[in-house]
Amino acid sequence: MPVETTTVDVAVVGAGPCGLAAAIAAQRAGLSAVVFDRGCLVNGIASYPTYMSFFSTAERIAIGGVPFIVATEKPTRRDALAYYRGVADLYGIDVRQYERVERLRPVRVDPRPGQPEPERAARWLLRSEKRSGVVCETAAHAVVIATGYFGRPNLLGVPGESLPHVRHGYTEGHSAWREPVVIVGGANSAVDAALDMHRAGARVTIVHLAASIDANVKPWVRPEIEARLRDGSIAACFESRVVAIEPDAVVVEGPAGTHRLPATQVYTMTGYLPETGLLEQVGVPIDRDSGIPAHDPITMATPLPGIYLAGVIASGNHANRIFIENGRDHGDAIVAHLQRATLR
Repeated sequence: MPVETTTVDVAVVGAGPCGLAAAIAAQRAGLSAVVFDRGCLVNGIASYPTYMSFFSTAERIAIGGVPFIVATEKPTRRDALAYYRGVADLYGIDVRQYERVERLRPVRVDPRPGQPEPERAARWLLRSEKRSGVVCETAAHAVVIATGYFGRPNLLGVPGESLPHVRHGYTEGHSAWREPVVIVGGANSAVDAALDMHRAGARVTIVHLAASIDANVKPWVRPEIEARLRDGSIAACFESRVVAIEPDAVVVEGPAGTHRLPATQVYTMTGYLPETGLLEQVGVPIDRDSGIPAHDPITMATPLPGIYLAGVIASGNHANRIFIENGRDHGDAIVAHLQRATLR
């Protein structure tokens, strides 16, 4: 099967809001850009709970200078999906959905004898694969890694975790009506899922390593989850950990010893690890403790010429440091750095 080839100025890996904003910044500067994603457009947002509302107001997650207008104070997941589709259409961004970038390597295209090197010669080669199995190679002057924070689930590492009724994300609770459900975790995502499934009629038990739900649970949500825990309508096993998952139960070890909780659905809401595979391939240093890839926070440039970061990937293991509202400007910083490098 022949390999499809493309050459662009900027290749962006990750079609989330920050990746889209980087592509828009490139296009505004007269640079050609393509965006790859192994899933759909803004795949991370598409994976959010169905009825989720954002913490931020609409104007703070707008990109590309396009107003994000909603009738309510906070935009919903559905509002955001429609908005980002519209922005991508407005700018005509070349988004390669469901095309996973498998490899990244340096490449040098030598100029013809007697000719100067082009201003934006290709420096990197991305090898990607479409759902159909077609392999593509894209040569790019610069590559922006904007792979977000939903690349690799933070696994429990226990037997049974790969069973089909175990999920590492949450959408909505209708399918859990009258079902025994175990939620592992005690942060915002776990609490939101527990409350939503409780309202849908599920029999919910939270299993959490700490002695209570986390201190950073949203203040407008905390009273409700604490009330449900007090009255027993949502059960909890604190200071406990899951040691095995069975087809119809979860084995839990806690202060009272080891016991089994009935569970036909299990949600491990234990967070994610950033997807740094491509950065590791090309040798971008990654701090062992923080998980932060080496980069200049002003220009978002890594030590490797032409490799940049955009969005939450730059925060390493601390996803709460970079959001859409402070990651959407990374594209402008990247393009400004590229333009300065061209002028030198």
